[in-house]
Amino acid sequence: MYDWANSAYITVFGAVVGAFFTGTIMVGDTYLGLSGEALFAILVGVGSILLLLVMPILGAIADYSDAKRRMLRNSAFAGAAFTLVIPFVPNGQVVWFLIVVVLSQFGFVAANVFYDGFLPDITTDDTIDKVSSKGFALGYLGGGLYLAIALGLFFLSSEEPTDAFLTESLAARMAIFGSGLWWIGFSLFALSRLPADGDGRAKKPMREFARIGFTRTKDTTRKLRSFPQLLLFVIAFIVYNSGTGTVIAVSGPYAEDTLDLDITTIGIAFLIVQMVAFVGALMFGVISSRTGPKRAIMIALVVWTGIAFAAYFIPEGSSAGFLALASVVGFVLGGVQALSRSLYGTMIPEEASAEFFGFFSVFSKLSGIGPLVFGIVSATTGSGRAAILSVAAFFVIGFVLLSKVDVEAARASRDQWDFENV
Repeated sequence: MYDWANSAYITVFGAVVGAFFTGTIMVGDTYLGLSGEALFAILVGVGSILLLLVMPILGAIADYSDAKRRMLRNSAFAGAAFTLVIPFVPNGQVVWFLIVVVLSQFGFVAANVFYDGFLPDITTDDTIDKVSSKGFALGYLGGGLYLAIALGLFFLSSEEPTDAFLTESLAARMAIFGSGLWWIGFSLFALSRLPADGDGRAKKPMREFARIGFTRTKDTTRKLRSFPQLLLFVIAFIVYNSGTGTVIAVSGPYAEDTLDLDITTIGIAFLIVQMVAFVGALMFGVISSRTGPKRAIMIALVVWTGIAFAAYFIPEGSSAGFLALASVVGFVLGGVQALSRSLYGTMIPEEASAEFFGFFSVFSKLSGIGPLVFGIVSATTGSGRAAILSVAAFFVIGFVLLSKVDVEAARASRDQWDFENV
């Protein structure tokens, strides 16, 4: 149900926030010489890389203080609060808009560190794939349901204030604001049912938790080099997740700026993604049970490569082509995310799950390299099409690296981790 709670935000982030930025907040075609599409992609990339500096520390602190639920609550509520602020940023205030968006993203990512850290606590190796896939599936269903509600606002809106009850800009602001309320409300439901925090080590001063976090993070980073299969999976994940993260982050701006599609069409495309992803996450859970999670992810990466090439050839103004591609994206999106999370969860020691999912979040934020590359290519070539084509390289390289991972060897190495001196 926490997947259900935060998916309204991340769905609106992809479907509305990017297109709202390029179409409304950006009052001109460029800002500091950059198109809105390039600027938003660079923001996502740089912000993601900056976030990686604190994520593993938060995870380590959560492990040591037995405070995963409290820290999940604080991070989620902070992210949701900044989401509620986004709609009130005036047109033309590009810098303030980007700052508030980054802060909302920080809350979203930090909360996911502690949320993911619960996964090994409430599952076994036999159930972790199913539970992880179900969580993602419910997230897509909840995010899709909220987006359907938001689309109702866009259907009632008009670009001209005199033609409808509300403008398209106001509809976008209301949709973003509502996603923050959804995030808070369903987080309360999820938090009331997650395992309670312990209290044995929860009264140390914050500076002591920070010291422990830095020490454990440094120690785990050093030890990770001695476990080549886990390290190889991490590298593969960084690369291919750069591709999926780029598609999610820039689809809205790419559709609005390069394909010249309206925000309603973009919203419908993301709704299709959410609905199909619900089925896709469950289907890939079934595929994984027959082929194993590694092979299932590799199948999805082949499809992702085709998606990147197809996006390059969509004609300007072709809403049908964009919507068709969205259905394919939805099918593979849930599979890659759910199975990557659960496969990683079977490779790490349970007693330090939050710390290691902190590292998992770091890997996700390193994947911000993808949007950064997209933004640089777009700014250099002046073409979003060239930039979207560059995304295919991440899927191809990630596929090759993942094919070399020995999953059983990585799982067997869990018992060799030593935390006695931490």
